Amino acid sequence: LGKKMEKQREQEAVERKPEIRKKRQREWYEKFHWFFTSDGMLVIAGKDAKGNDALVKKHMDKTDLYFHAEIFGAPHTILKSKDNSAPESSVEEAARFAATFSSAWKNRLAAVDVYSVLPEQVSKSAPTGESIGAGAFMIYGKRQWHRKTPLDLAIGIDDKTGKVVSGPRTAIGKTTKNFVSVQQGGISKGEFAKVIKKAIEGKAGKGAAAQIDDVLAMLPSGSFELKKLQ
Repeated sequence: LGKKMEKQREQEAVERKPEIRKKRQREWYEKFHWFFTSDGMLVIAGKDAKGNDALVKKHMDKTDLYFHAEIFGAPHTILKSKDNSAPESSVEEAARFAATFSSAWKNRLAAVDVYSVLPEQVSKSAPTGESIGAGAFMIYGKRQWHRKTPLDLAIGIDDKTGKVVSGPRTAIGKTTKNFVSVQQGGISKGEFAKVIKKAIEGKAGKGAAAQIDDVLAMLPSGSFELKKLQ
């Protein structure tokens, strides 16, 4: 009887043991804000001054395209390219991403001007007598303007990788059917992450899981609500 009770206690202990989630392998670009365009091109944006510095100095190649929203508090944004070019759809999505993850979201702006330049036009060298702070760069030469670029954000669970992804709706819709569109609103980022987690897990169906930290990483600074599509 004693051995039977001991065995039963061991079995109960095993059943109570919390499930240990295997930590997934992260790609290098996941240190930044990121998404893949509808043409499959990688776009990355800095999360802070240190990240902006690292993005430009370490990860911007001379064949890429650089984007920046014309507003104080905007991330350096890079569209990875092999020849300084991209389809118009990817250029538009990169511009929208640069706008969305700028302070325009927190300030509840519907749109903001964005420009793009070649990497060779981005420099840490300031004019004589001026200095440049951490995360800041000088832009020289002609800029390609993307006027009144709308803020555009969708978030979901990628069909193939199971990763939480966010970006312009046209891009996210290419990789997952299980997404929701987001707009500025009155719900704090922390609380909204819980709303998003429940919404995208519900769309993705049984077995889908979204970690709160992964959801938070996919949102800009500010407040939110789910967008009702017409």
